[in-house]
Amino acid sequence: MARDNDLSDYLIAPDPAAARLTRAVRGVDHTGAETEINVVEERPLTIFLNRQEIVTAMTIGDYPAYLALGFLRNQGMLRVDEEITGVDYDEELETVVVRTKRATDYEDKMQRKTRTSGCAVGTVFGDMMEGLADVSLPDTSVRTSDLYALAAKINRTPSLYLEAGAIHGTVLCQGDRPLVYMEDVGRHNAVDKIAGWMLSEGVSAEDKVLYTTGRLTSEMVIKTAMMGIPVLASRSGFTAWGVEIAQQVNLTLIGRMRGQRFTCLAGEGRLIRDANPTQVAEEPRKSGRKGAKD
Repeated sequence: MARDNDLSDYLIAPDPAAARLTRAVRGVDHTGAETEINVVEERPLTIFLNRQEIVTAMTIGDYPAYLALGFLRNQGMLRVDEEITGVDYDEELETVVVRTKRATDYEDKMQRKTRTSGCAVGTVFGDMMEGLADVSLPDTSVRTSDLYALAAKINRTPSLYLEAGAIHGTVLCQGDRPLVYMEDVGRHNAVDKIAGWMLSEGVSAEDKVLYTTGRLTSEMVIKTAMMGIPVLASRSGFTAWGVEIAQQVNLTLIGRMRGQRFTCLAGEGRLIRDANPTQVAEEPRKSGRKGAKD
């Protein structure tokens, strides 16, 4: 199938050919013949907030500063008005230190943590669920014509997933335009990178859509809501707790989005149905890498 290689809409697009993201590995195929494929690298990245070590994440290693900023922001460890005095990345030590003007100490918060269902083991610290009580998402509408256009563009974008698989993508979108496409071994890392980019660039959230290639889990819903983004969409399915939280905070949650079809399980009031689904091209049953099941 022909791919749309026009990346002009993107501010940040995937770079499947980037050094250090994949490694060629030799093996044998189902016939016993020798073969060589590219596999995704995993690297540890330890995140510090001032002098306190917060977490070590397994990541593909790109955009470490955005990952650190986004993780800390989504965990509620960086305030909305936080004055960040520095972000220092040491490639040799595989660490990022985020420094703030305010003295911080999250020892108690870090003792209360929940491992989530995110790939590469997502972690939620402390009182994130309680923080949702203060979330008020904007009533920004979303056109179904834009959703169909986004899905078509994103699914045809050259990506590390199409190159090597075993990875998740998350895309920040506005209208029918995909803006920032991040990938990582864990979908939570990919969304944290987007949160970090938004924080670093001062980008507002009220008119954005977050698109993910992975499942719509509780962690994905929580992080999207904490970022202030009112719409979360995916070509994959839902978890029950993810749906419950989306309904609680009135986040528009759209899943199983393939070709003409999608299912909205929360926040349907934002949808403007301006597209005729019968005029939208159906997707082949298998898309992306041949035989991909990641």
